[in-house]
Amino acid sequence: MKKLIGTVMLATLAATAGQVMAGDAAAGQTKAMACAACHGVNGISSTDIWPNLAGQKAGYLAKQMKAFRDGTRSDPVMSGMAKPLSDQDIDDLAAYYSSL
Repeated sequence: MKKLIGTVMLATLAATAGQVMAGDAAAGQTKAMACAACHGVNGISSTDIWPNLAGQKAGYLAKQMKAFRDGTRSDPVMSGMAKPLSDQDIDDLAAYYSSL
């Protein structure tokens, strides 16, 4: 029985590894208003100083925002902007920008 439970747990972990929480693109669009000043209204920056976010993969965007928030990646502006974001906020923003 223990072997069966262990196998089921291992299969569940393998199936969910690397998945990102599902974000809500509509909620992300509302939350993205603060991002528009640098990254553009539709996720296209008007300058090479800031990256375009539109069309990036949601997992990549979420990973980068979490890194800024958690301090494993640092930028004077982004670190401060990401600090108050919850995991759900980040997933919503990532869903929105990846949908563009």
